[in-house]
Amino acid sequence: MLEGFKNIGKIPELQKRILITFLLLAVYRVGAHVPTPGIDTQALAAFFDQARGSLLGLFDMFAGGALSRLSVFALGIMPYISASIILQLLTVAVPYLEKLSKEGEAGRKKIIQYTRYGTVLLSIIQGFGIAVGLENMAGPTGLSVVITPGWAFRFMTVITLTAGTAFIMWLGEQITERGIGNGISLIIFAGIVCRGPEAVLNTIRLFSTGEMGIFFVILLIVLMVGVIGLIVFVESGQRRIPVQYAKRIVGRRMYGGQTTHLPLKINTSGVIPPIFASSIIMFPATIANFVPHPWMKAMSAYLMPGRLVYELLYVTLIIFFCYFYTAVTFNPVNVADNMKKYGGYVPGIRPGKKTAEYIDDVLTRLTFSGALYVSAVCVLPSILIGKFNVPFFFGGTALLIVVGVALDTAGQIETHLLTRQYEGFMKKGRLSRRR
Repeated sequence: MLEGFKNIGKIPELQKRILITFLLLAVYRVGAHVPTPGIDTQALAAFFDQARGSLLGLFDMFAGGALSRLSVFALGIMPYISASIILQLLTVAVPYLEKLSKEGEAGRKKIIQYTRYGTVLLSIIQGFGIAVGLENMAGPTGLSVVITPGWAFRFMTVITLTAGTAFIMWLGEQITERGIGNGISLIIFAGIVCRGPEAVLNTIRLFSTGEMGIFFVILLIVLMVGVIGLIVFVESGQRRIPVQYAKRIVGRRMYGGQTTHLPLKINTSGVIPPIFASSIIMFPATIANFVPHPWMKAMSAYLMPGRLVYELLYVTLIIFFCYFYTAVTFNPVNVADNMKKYGGYVPGIRPGKKTAEYIDDVLTRLTFSGALYVSAVCVLPSILIGKFNVPFFFGGTALLIVVGVALDTAGQIETHLLTRQYEGFMKKGRLSRRR
């Protein structure tokens, strides 16, 4: 592994990409501490101290603490994710968008442009809802969170929060294009990881004051290590479908005659389902937390982590997006047609339609297993820790995103090393997928 890290220094392009990634993430973290004008930060901090463990605490975790400080990045990247979900769903239902998705690079750029417009629109709606809610909010001491309420404050807050989200969206796109890894995922990753030291210090403080026993601290560490191990184990797992290529003569040369495999991941969708599911739940629930209406407050109470309604809705959305994202990214018919075109076939299965049906059947069963795994990892630790009243948000959702994004980014660095004839991180495994 150390040799693999040394090899990074031998590739200037890879060094540049990693440096750009770190610099852009540093810009994001600096912006998360720039406050929105017109807010009493002490009263706001006191309010969020009471909201720990609620959906606002979960939203604040994804925003890297920007919401509790109401910084210019308070909305985080969630409006962009929500807009992406809406566009992907509409692509299936609207013929025009479906046609765009099949037009290659030009169509993809057009859909990205629509996603940006949707992000701005959703940011305006959420920003206005938060601004109105803040005017009716007071800290535990009774002090108003907003120094000077009114339309000037609402307008300024909407403009500030929308501009912040648009800037984060641009940062994510720049990381994806010029850096290493998926920019949007890395921004969420950075927001979660930066809360780690605070959680550790808080645990040490509670342990030193006797509020948290040694047995519970050990149990918490064991649970965390166990969840991380499970995530690494499953994320690297594959179902390999054997593929045989028939011999064929082209000119005077013979091609084919080799045996290979078609790798299908257990969790094809990766960390996308919990991110999408969280975004869908957070959009109405966040506004409900800031609007002082009885039925909005009731909805906010039901949509709290640990509540039955929240967990059932969360699991349902995770399973849906596991299947939906897999269907969008993997087409068994195209795979079967390409195999048939080059003389490939699955032993015992007829090429063409039968092969596509076989691959689809295997993928459906794998996706079901993957959806159950993602649901268990995201929900069970949160429920257990909620029962023990852990004073900071920790759960399988955060660990799944952190570990999944780390593995994906390490895999991309590994690819850069191997394509340039350098040894990767693992001399034998090289982060390769298990059988």
